[in-house]
Amino acid sequence: MSAGTFTPNPGAAPVSRMILAQTALETRMLLRNGEQLLLTVIIPALLLTLFSAVDIVETGSEKSVDFLAPGILALAVMSTAFTGQAIATGFDRRYGVLKRLGASPLPRWALMAAKTLSVLVTEVLQIALLTAIAFALGWSPHGNPLSVAALVLLGTAAFSGLGLLMAGTLKAEMTLAAANLVFLLLLIGGGVIVPLDKFPDALQSVLGLLPISALSDGLREVLQHGAALPWGDAAVLAAWAAVGLGAAARWFRWE
Repeated sequence: MSAGTFTPNPGAAPVSRMILAQTALETRMLLRNGEQLLLTVIIPALLLTLFSAVDIVETGSEKSVDFLAPGILALAVMSTAFTGQAIATGFDRRYGVLKRLGASPLPRWALMAAKTLSVLVTEVLQIALLTAIAFALGWSPHGNPLSVAALVLLGTAAFSGLGLLMAGTLKAEMTLAAANLVFLLLLIGGGVIVPLDKFPDALQSVLGLLPISALSDGLREVLQHGAALPWGDAAVLAAWAAVGLGAAARWFRWE
């Protein structure tokens, strides 16, 4: 055995390996958090089951689940990419976790990339669960899966930017209150459960520009009506993504 066999070779791991390790950690922390699990998984599943089984809202479709499933999928994306990420990142910032990680070999951009990948992993699990529930309720989706994936990615980018902007500029307690309030308001007025045509005409044009409205309407066009990629809704999501991510990159505070 040579003398140099046990010579240490210090140095940072490749960035890709650090991102994957941080992604796994972020995903485990998210799934272990009872409050976030309630928000991201249980509430959308309960809403889908309840409103599909009971005709509380007139959706105008042959089966309520055909209208509700795309909206609930959009809600799941918002709950993870916006509400859950904003709250978790806000408290990470308050307790100094972001500051410490920012001083580690993991680059700050890589930390944000890991958080984004964690959101996508969680969304895959959410969509798989909600799709299984919707199929059990008699859902009959149509359309191109690639169009669905494009809308989900655009929606994730839009909501992630807004969530990071909120978490990086407000205090953690304010982020907690504001993120949950926005979640509730967009659930009611974003076309998730109540069709936008149930609102006054003057309000419909405003609500239609919200990211949750664009995502739920776009998914509904594809999955319920079999349309190709709805470019208008995609453009709204892309605009929100550009504004949110750009503002977060400009004003996010690590301390």
